[in-house]
Order: sequence, then structure tokens, then C-alpha cells
Amino acid sequence: MTNLSLYLPNKKNGRNFSLLAADIGGTKTSLGLFKVEETRITLLNEKTFPSQRYHSFDDILDEYLKNCLDTPPDILSIGVAGPVVNNSVKLTNLSWSIDAKLLQQNRDWNKVCLLNDLEATAYGLAGVTKEDLATLYSGEQKAGNIAVLAPGTGLGEAGLFWDGKYYRPFATEGGHSEFSPRTELDVELFHYLRKESPLISWEYLISGAGIHRIYSFLREIKGYKEPAWLTEKLNTEDPAAVISHTAMRELNDACIKAMQLFVSYMAREATSLVLKLKATGGLYLGGGIPPKIYPLLRDELFRQQFIQSDRMEVLLQHVPIHLLLKSRAALIGAAYYGAFGKDV
Repeated sequence: MTNLSLYLPNKKNGRNFSLLAADIGGTKTSLGLFKVEETRITLLNEKTFPSQRYHSFDDILDEYLKNCLDTPPDILSIGVAGPVVNNSVKLTNLSWSIDAKLLQQNRDWNKVCLLNDLEATAYGLAGVTKEDLATLYSGEQKAGNIAVLAPGTGLGEAGLFWDGKYYRPFATEGGHSEFSPRTELDVELFHYLRKESPLISWEYLISGAGIHRIYSFLREIKGYKEPAWLTEKLNTEDPAAVISHTAMRELNDACIKAMQLFVSYMAREATSLVLKLKATGGLYLGGGIPPKIYPLLRDELFRQQFIQSDRMEVLLQHVPIHLLLKSRAALIGAAYYGAFGKDV
């Protein structure tokens, strides 16, 4: 496991029970059944559902409970991509709403927990092993706040506050803060994107859809050529995956440039997050995209862009940078929170 000591107030409750954890994102929803034995959790089974094919989380829950479980679990703990307020949420990239209190009443759970998916990812660091991490830069390992940045369908951001003894995860909605152009090319891209929306957030660029937007700008405004084979793949497959894979194989200049810009923007927003949190304890990159573009993040471009911050370079150059290879971090984190976090 990582050496992170998370604040989990019920870690020594000495109870054994079953728990169903959920990780709900704009693209997929994962459900996992866990066995909780005193201070340990064990994943027994897991199933993933395409979120867009369902009208609500209840529909997925019904299907899972009917087909995958004989006995309902004691606790339901849900990590969800959206701002959780008063134990309810309207998802950012889905037309779903979830109310933990109603879920508990309607289905007779002992406890229902609801937390932001990046907060869940932060809790999931407690269950991550060294094999689940790739260190992009070792830096200086020290106690201090930690930042988590996770691009996927959207852009998630979270932090872990170091209180001197424990790390305490917390959610943010920093991915929706405004994009800040730095170069002349950034300004051109900004004006191009303003045709779609009057407000351009970092999520608008640092996400799967963002990769496609950057590529489209290069093709339509900067005159990069698109061969017929690439047009066909973009029309029939996931554009972000096509662009990133093509760039890593160095098959098209527009794709290469698009991913260079994407990595640069990702690094720049990571810089802002680390500085705002004073995250000297490290930066963790999670979400669906970073593991798939590991070769691009391993190059010097990401760290070069990350440490460019005028007088704060002295702080940034020592910050460790880790890549979360484990796609289950948010699911495991939701389980940790439901099993050992605060009572709700």
C-alpha cells in the first residue's frame, strides 16, 4: 500500500459486514461488492455499466441487485461525478439526480453515503499499492497537502489536507474554473471555442471532448491536414482515443500537436491546483485519460510545463508526480469511505 495515513474515524469499529460501492461517471458506472472485516476491505465482484444507456442510477442498481447478488448488502456508498450538497447531487455530465436520503428510505439500506468521485479517488489512495502507481517524477517525499487531478469525460480535482497526523480528503469543482490563455496560440484557441460557449473552463479542454476540440481547432483554423483514413476513424470511433493513439504512433502532425497542447494544458492546470493547495506532498494524476497516454506524460513536456511558475518554481520543482494506473481507485475509495468514514 501507499504510505498515506488517511483519517478514517471508524477504522477500528471491529464489525464485519457487506458493502456495495459505486463509481458513477459520465461514460461508465462501476459497482463493486466488498466484504468488510474489521479493518480490511476485500472486493468480491465488480460489474461496469455504460452510463449513457440508462435513465437513472436506480435502473443500474436494480439490474445489479437482481442479477448479481443473492443478499442485499448492508451499506451503499456512491462516488459520483458532480457537486454533492446536503447528501444529494445533480450529475455534471449526466441527466441524473441522486438523493442519498431517498435511496436509504426506498431500499431500506442501513446506511447510504454519497461523495464526489474525486474525493472517492483521494480516499482510494489508501488502497493503492506501488504496483498501481507510475512515478513520473520522484521529487522530495515529504508530508504535506496532496493534489489529485483526473481528466476523463470531465475534469475532476480534489485535495488531501495534511493535519500533521492524517490526510483528510476533500472535494473541489476546480475543473470548472476558467481557462487562462498564455500564448498567442492559446488566444486563437480561446476565440475559436467562444463560438461554442461564452465561458471556457479547463474541463472544456482537459477532457476527452477537449482533445477533440483542440484537434478540430488545429484542422479548421491552423490548416493542419486530415488524411482520409483518419477522417474515417474519427467518424466511426471515439475521437479522443483515435487522436491520442495516432499521436503516440506519430502518424499525423495534427494529432501530435493536439496531444502536445493537451499535455501542456493539463500540466498548467495541475500547477494551479498544486499552488492553491500548497501540495508539497505530491500530485496524483488519475481519471480515464492519463493511464492511456502514459508515454506522453513520461516525456519531459509535462514536467517542464508544470514547473513554469515564475517565483514558485522553487516549490514546484520538488513536488513528486505520480500516475494512478489503477482504474478502481474511486470505487475502492467509495468503499473505504462507506466502511470507515464518518457516519451519515
